[in-house]
Amino acid sequence: MAVVFYTVGHIGGKTAVLVPKFWVIFGFQFFITLIAYSVSLIGIRKGPETGTFTIIGSITIKMLFSMGFVLAYLLKINVNGVSFAIQFFSLYFLFTAFEVYGLLCNLRDQNKT
Repeated sequence: MAVVFYTVGHIGGKTAVLVPKFWVIFGFQFFITLIAYSVSLIGIRKGPETGTFTIIGSITIKMLFSMGFVLAYLLKINVNGVSFAIQFFSLYFLFTAFEVYGLLCNLRDQNKT
């Protein structure tokens, strides 16, 4: 995914395609998703009821931290709102999709045993 965004960023030439500090957004989304996935995986391994609560809790906490990050970013950096929204939410939903896919694979393996 990073290679695609890196390529898109360099296609534009002198016109900036990516928002300023895009890689900070990418890194934030990566680490917050990694933490949420790890917490959810630990919850799944503890049991089905605990797993459900940890998955919902980690996704909620991830969303709240992301909203706080958006607020801090928009207050700190002057940027086109539409371009920022498209890039931020594309990253957010891509990372969330990979997280959910990984969790579903783990749940599927757990149901087979």
